[in-house]
Amino acid sequence: MTTRNPRKPPPEPPLELDQQLCFALYSAGLAMNKVYRRLLSRLGLTYPQYLAMLVLWERDRLTVSEVGERLFLDSATLTPLLKRLESAGLVRRTRSTEDERQVVVSLTDQGRALKKQAGTVPGAVFCATGCEAGELVALKGQLTQLRERLAGHG
Repeated sequence: MTTRNPRKPPPEPPLELDQQLCFALYSAGLAMNKVYRRLLSRLGLTYPQYLAMLVLWERDRLTVSEVGERLFLDSATLTPLLKRLESAGLVRRTRSTEDERQVVVSLTDQGRALKKQAGTVPGAVFCATGCEAGELVALKGQLTQLRERLAGHG
């Protein structure tokens, strides 16, 4: 069997919680979500909803599939999230005129206006990390690379 990484693996870490990479990622994710929960509550958004809005603020009028690709989510997970955003008046979901099988997600005026209110979130998260800008750029790069390697492995 051919492996993608021909390097010899390090010795197996002991089966202790604090020695596991997965737990470090998981617990850091929990801590990050806690910071976001506090910041996003004033916007009326959950963290997954915020991510969907970020995608739409970058580029409006995307299909559900395109939003899902950006967020690494399938439509079964994404559809309820988008329905809640639609109920909140932030997005509109309509059938594509080119292909009725596709649903197009568009920002409403209220959804576009929310972008300005959300503008302070990244800076507040940066401050909460206590890191220097360069550290966060490097960490983000490492995590992106790790995600890509793991996605290619499975």
